[in-house]
Amino acid sequence: MKTSKIIAVAAVSLLAAVGAAQAEEYQGVLSVDSTYSRAEVQQQAIAAARQSNAYGEAAGDALRAQMAGQLDRATVRAEAVQAAHNPTSNLDAKAFVNSQIPEQYTRGSLAHRSASL
Repeated sequence: MKTSKIIAVAAVSLLAAVGAAQAEEYQGVLSVDSTYSRAEVQQQAIAAARQSNAYGEAAGDALRAQMAGQLDRATVRAEAVQAAHNPTSNLDAKAFVNSQIPEQYTRGSLAHRSASL
């Protein structure tokens, strides 16, 4: 029984050694057989760079309709300033009891904070 295990281990190690010996070999850098000169390749690259890219993001811009704003710039700016000064804008109601923001945050002293130096 002991010798059969030794023979089995030897066979497995022999198979592993044979498998490692059959690894791929490095073939070196492949040679490119091109009929174009460097100048011709450079001219083709310049021409390809100047062509429009059918798969680029800008290719579909002509198809996209421009969004027309319904508010003027001053109104949007005023709304942004008002939202920035809202003291409860970053409060999540789910963080409070019964999912309601406490009154001191909305009407109390915490609602009218001012920066002081």
